Amino acid sequence: MKPLVCLATALLASCAAPGSPRTGLPYDAWRLGFLAPSYMEVWLEAADVEDVHGRIFPGAMSGTVAINYSGDPAGWSQPVGWGKGRDITGAALPQRIYVRWQSLAEPQTYRAVLDIPASARQRMREKAPSMRPPIKYEYQEALAIGLAPGGWIRAWVMSPSSTPVEILCQKAEIEPKGPDQGKYEGRYVTLGPESKEYLRLHPIPYDSWKCPAATESVQ
Repeated sequence: MKPLVCLATALLASCAAPGSPRTGLPYDAWRLGFLAPSYMEVWLEAADVEDVHGRIFPGAMSGTVAINYSGDPAGWSQPVGWGKGRDITGAALPQRIYVRWQSLAEPQTYRAVLDIPASARQRMREKAPSMRPPIKYEYQEALAIGLAPGGWIRAWVMSPSSTPVEILCQKAEIEPKGPDQGKYEGRYVTLGPESKEYLRLHPIPYDSWKCPAATESVQ
């Protein structure tokens, strides 16, 4: 009886394997997350996703990003986390991410188009071992994007427990309309007290987030 039961209930997807035929993924959704270096607060104005089929998913993310209020903000601490984010359901793997954000530490507003390499999408279809025992293998379904002062961007692919793999490094351009596309008289989101105190005592380490010259790309 078991095969008959499964055959009947498959029409309701209860016996289906994880994944979606419409997106071609081996899992139900991929994850998009954003982070910033310690104290270097970011307000994400917009992140829109374009998948490999050319479909646009506007407003995939906005608001605050993951950040720590301890340690040295210079560079990207390893291993990076997968950031504050959400599952992107109904979309195939990303072709491009359109992002605009306020770097509150400066303050400055940036925008960029991130062309996700085909090699990154291939990784997102593969499983990777966990960083620590007991070793398990999980799909690398998460895309984490780091936003730093100066417009520097890094991106990594990872599973919940695998070593992050850097897949992109580039420099954004300044948004000429300013914060919120020129709304609110050019006012920025307020910088938090912990970051404000840190910046009162320390300079912004711009050079620590720069891309190697061979990989830098300005959109």
